Amino acid sequence: MDPRRPLIAVMTGAGISTASGIPDYRGPRGVWRQDPTAEQLVTVGPYLADGDVRRRAWLMRREIGAHAARPNAGHLALAELERSGLPVRVLTQNVDGLHQRSGLPAHKVIELHGTAAQVRCVGCGARSTMAEALDRVTAGEEDPPCSACGGVLRPCTVMFGEPLDSTVIAQAEAVAQACDVFIAVGSSLQVYPAAALPLIAREGGARLTIVNAEPTPYDELAVEVIREPISTALPALVRRLIADATGATGQA
Repeated sequence: MDPRRPLIAVMTGAGISTASGIPDYRGPRGVWRQDPTAEQLVTVGPYLADGDVRRRAWLMRREIGAHAARPNAGHLALAELERSGLPVRVLTQNVDGLHQRSGLPAHKVIELHGTAAQVRCVGCGARSTMAEALDRVTAGEEDPPCSACGGVLRPCTVMFGEPLDSTVIAQAEAVAQACDVFIAVGSSLQVYPAAALPLIAREGGARLTIVNAEPTPYDELAVEVIREPISTALPALVRRLIADATGATGQA
């Protein structure tokens, strides 16, 4: 690889989307800090077994409004980084689709935990949009069944208690192994196997930077740890990366 064009891998967690109005799980004001029982709403066993859990989950999805959220300055900064011409891959734990909506090409975003933009039936596999399902909830269906077979509908996300797609995690690991710079943004780095990606990158010789409000298990391995708000820290970091690359190539 051309040393003047380092491959930059950016792993993003829930913290990057909080400024878009989507709460995180483990942060100081996270969903689970406010209501520890909310973990059941995104855990596959309770979700499939308990209609009351599903009803609460549908209400949570409607209230959070991730389908209507807009990219914030952090998302837009990564889109700017990609437009600069530097090789960039985003490995996201988020399911909100905000990276793609910010202008990042879809093929440069690896969604580790799937997407919340669609729902599927656990019985027949039929798919529809999350927006359609939430419209049904708003119309009075507390736990909308599959329109095709009456089965249970669930989001097209990896819920807690489920393994990540082996092909997706293999792609992410390959990026982590190949990158020169690895930036972890807004992630507690506690959920595996995704949380192992910074270590894979570091062992491969990449420079590790962590942007997160609270300490992570990998802070001591990082060359830089940034505690400032992501919506301001990430744009500044991106500007620095672009400036460094421009200076290295001698471009104006």
